[in-house]
Amino acid sequence: MRRTDFQPRLRYSLSMIGCLLSLVQMSGAAAPTGAPPKTATRVPFRTSWGDPDLQGTWNNGTITPLERPDALAARAELTEAERTELDRDVATREDRRSENPVTDLEQAYNGVWWDRGKSTGRTSLIVDPPSGKLPPLTADGRRRRDARADANDLPARSWHDRLYQERCLLYHGVPPMPTGYNNNYQILQTAEYVAIVYEMLREVRLIPLDGRPRVTDRIRQWMGEARGHWEGDTLVVETINFSDKIDSFRFANTALINSFPVIGRTLRVVERFRRVDREHIDYQFTINDPATYTTPWTGVLPMTMTEDRMFEYACHEGNYSLEHTLRGNRE
Repeated sequence: MRRTDFQPRLRYSLSMIGCLLSLVQMSGAAAPTGAPPKTATRVPFRTSWGDPDLQGTWNNGTITPLERPDALAARAELTEAERTELDRDVATREDRRSENPVTDLEQAYNGVWWDRGKSTGRTSLIVDPPSGKLPPLTADGRRRRDARADANDLPARSWHDRLYQERCLLYHGVPPMPTGYNNNYQILQTAEYVAIVYEMLREVRLIPLDGRPRVTDRIRQWMGEARGHWEGDTLVVETINFSDKIDSFRFANTALINSFPVIGRTLRVVERFRRVDREHIDYQFTINDPATYTTPWTGVLPMTMTEDRMFEYACHEGNYSLEHTLRGNRE
């Protein structure tokens, strides 16, 4: 790597590290006036200033599909035997190495690199509608889905025609859904903010808790504009004003990227984080996008505390796929 390339990235990395360290220090020391002294008896899972404590590194990896399979249409939960068998099958499959380089290429990654997690015990992440299925699309939602599917069938003319994941711009968005690996999320808190660091692509969400007003809807962001507040022990986060440059609404374990339309400008996501014990957060999200779906829908995705370290996801390092894709399409 050339020195001229390294220096700006080093300054950026150091500035990000400084910001996160400041958040960590503030989360342990910066309490509002009237907070109990550090020597006071602490209530379990409470910060020094009294808010519920969600801090730590959490993992939401799971093999539970977003939508309920047709074969399990009448069932919301698996039996314990079915759940054990599914977990064993995935663990066995991911423990195998590819037989040869051709097989390795066809699978995108060697099996040992996947980290999909285990079953939640449910037959789908979606809990409402009760069918465990996504609600029907609106007429406009179908139009946008079909338009994108047609565009994806054409050769890419430029990088703008490729997904933002391939361009190293954004991977999850909101809500943070599990992938095949890098399913860790670090939560940091102060009295005024909650910060969530995604391991995949190192995305960072800053969620104000101080009741500040929204900015104009003419300013739209990759991960939307979030505002949070506490309802008892539950952190409620409402996010709107998503950028319409986001070209897909990708969710967990979907076989076809064209299954979902481009998001609508009316998208509103409401998330609920509630710590139920030392090692688990009950996480729920509701998608309300009347321009895309005929009714709102809700999913449940448990988060488990992990001792795993958060690693940098250097998406651009050695990423030749975009260059090769465009070159191949032009040929």
